[in-house]
Amino acid sequence: MHQINKVLVANRGEIACRIARTCRRLGIQVATVHSVADRWSRHVREIGESIELGGAAPADSYLNIEAVIAAAKRVGADAVHPGYGFLSENADFVRALDAAGLVFIGPTAGTIERLGGKASAKLEAAKLGVPVVPGSEGGLRDPLEVAAVVRGMKLPVLLKAVAGGGGRGMAVVESLDGLDMRIESAMREAETSFANGELIVERYLPRVRHIEVQIAGDGHGNVIHLFERECSLQRRHQKVIEEAPAAGLSAALRANLLNDACRLAAGLEYRGLGTVEFIVSGDDYYFLEVNPRLQVEHPVTEAITGLDLVEMQLHIAAHGTLPLTQSAVLLRGHAVEARLCAEDPQAGFLPATGRIALASFPAASIRVESGVESGDEISPYYDSMIAKLIAHGADRDAAIASLLSGLRQTNVVGLTTNLEFLQELLMLDETRNGTFHTRLIDERWSGAQSARREPPAEHLCAAALVCLMRSRSQADLGCWTLWHGFTGWRLSDGAQAVGSMPAIVLKSAGSAWPLRFSALAADGSLQISYGDKADGGLSMRATLRETGQNRFLLQCEGRALELAIVWGDGKVQLGSALGADVFDYAPYLEGTAADAASSGQLLAPMMGKVVSVRAQEGTAVVQGEVVLVLESMKMELRVCAPHDGVVRDQRCRPGDMVERNAVLAVVAAEN
Repeated sequence: MHQINKVLVANRGEIACRIARTCRRLGIQVATVHSVADRWSRHVREIGESIELGGAAPADSYLNIEAVIAAAKRVGADAVHPGYGFLSENADFVRALDAAGLVFIGPTAGTIERLGGKASAKLEAAKLGVPVVPGSEGGLRDPLEVAAVVRGMKLPVLLKAVAGGGGRGMAVVESLDGLDMRIESAMREAETSFANGELIVERYLPRVRHIEVQIAGDGHGNVIHLFERECSLQRRHQKVIEEAPAAGLSAALRANLLNDACRLAAGLEYRGLGTVEFIVSGDDYYFLEVNPRLQVEHPVTEAITGLDLVEMQLHIAAHGTLPLTQSAVLLRGHAVEARLCAEDPQAGFLPATGRIALASFPAASIRVESGVESGDEISPYYDSMIAKLIAHGADRDAAIASLLSGLRQTNVVGLTTNLEFLQELLMLDETRNGTFHTRLIDERWSGAQSARREPPAEHLCAAALVCLMRSRSQADLGCWTLWHGFTGWRLSDGAQAVGSMPAIVLKSAGSAWPLRFSALAADGSLQISYGDKADGGLSMRATLRETGQNRFLLQCEGRALELAIVWGDGKVQLGSALGADVFDYAPYLEGTAADAASSGQLLAPMMGKVVSVRAQEGTAVVQGEVVLVLESMKMELRVCAPHDGVVRDQRCRPGDMVERNAVLAVVAAEN
């Protein structure tokens, strides 16, 4: 038995905040750690005591074992909770904690070595008769050996990081073209994320479901399950929507999955919480991996069981026993979780970085787990997740309806998010009827992306009005004089027709709206128009009033709409119950000029680090050939030549941090 008086949370973001809340509820003191980039982050502010570990890169901070142990001793902690990711599956870390006399809130080092790695876990499962996916028997460190195994298997095959999780270090190989580059990229991503570049190769099974079982063990062979979760809605192997229990499983299949998960854990005398993951194809299932830690999606299990999984972890670590028996674990209703991320679904889910000007979540009805607040920065160094929204209902339909309602009440302004994508995903027929599979998102949103929705007329009106308001407030001229300068009219007591010449232009996704205005009426309203109403143009009378910081109420043709709006740097970003939009704003000058850019310039599509320069200055390249490779939020993006030519003006080297839209190089056309 271990006395736990104070816990060091060796993690960041929402999971650090969530662990701290349970510790404090139980009367356990808590402290945390942070990197240079996270000095002012929410988990540091909320927990209140934190030790700086080192630089922004995970290898310099959150993966630094010596620094974490030193932090635990400095704050007087008895135990360390790793959260998920970072050091949560590192056996060397557990041994170092044991040597330092600190309790690790998780499995033993031996368990992590046997189950934490995908290759070793697969061997353990096979020994116990649990079905496994055909492929390499163990992990491979040599890229040439990986390539040889791939060439000896029927395509497609899957490359997986042995120490991976969350889709990191995974790649589907459907063709031998560019194989060496794919292997190199997967190994580099695995090394960067987990300090272990080892890969395994498996037969790739498309259109399967991803089902996982939450288990808990006391370390003496006693194991219980907390039912299963469905994690099939994922993109690039990263989960997007999770639910519990799984939709539409037969009683026999569910029983087999639960029994095999417990049998595997009991055979290894598993201690603590863990997740046994399977892929399911029809009535067949195969062992996938074990995550010997708390999962991102654990709140849906808490919702259907009424249990606090962090409290359970603390109990097992302190007492070496399970806090309840299998018969006491009851299933109540259904729960669904959505991961709100800083990314652009319309641009291939590229991560977005920058400051969150405003983050607003529902005050009731659903659970929100977030590691950021208004004013916080999303950096390129860590995961792009902003928040998790969890809904619980009497049945699956009720839970989905509740989650959709919560998402519609959520606003994040300042950077691009997947908020509307999540709503669209939840409303898909495949989601509603449970016929989804792990490739659904990749197939539906890859290649030809779904068309961007037309911005609501109310958003155009609000964006135009806030531009006028903000521009006027920043000027020294008389307010009505400046209104006249924008609209072409002076203050009037009566309604006036709109001006003949546009005053400003709003641009978004290649579309432009040159807007014309009437005089400012006595009630503060304006008539706003663009184009010909008969041809789908806009003509609406609107008033906008500020109700709080970045909060506005729009009155537009008898409809009131609350909006969150941020204006600055030539952009207007806004969100409401109608969705979210971002517009570039500029005065209308001699018509709308198309944005000009040299077709040969290679621009950084996101803020990130240059990890590889494939074509040096003076190198001849062909259209589509990779010139540079960037990394942001553990995701790699290849910057390719737009046409045949020669690389000129190479402006970056491996290791450089670059801003979004920075010119990286120029490909001069051959002719």
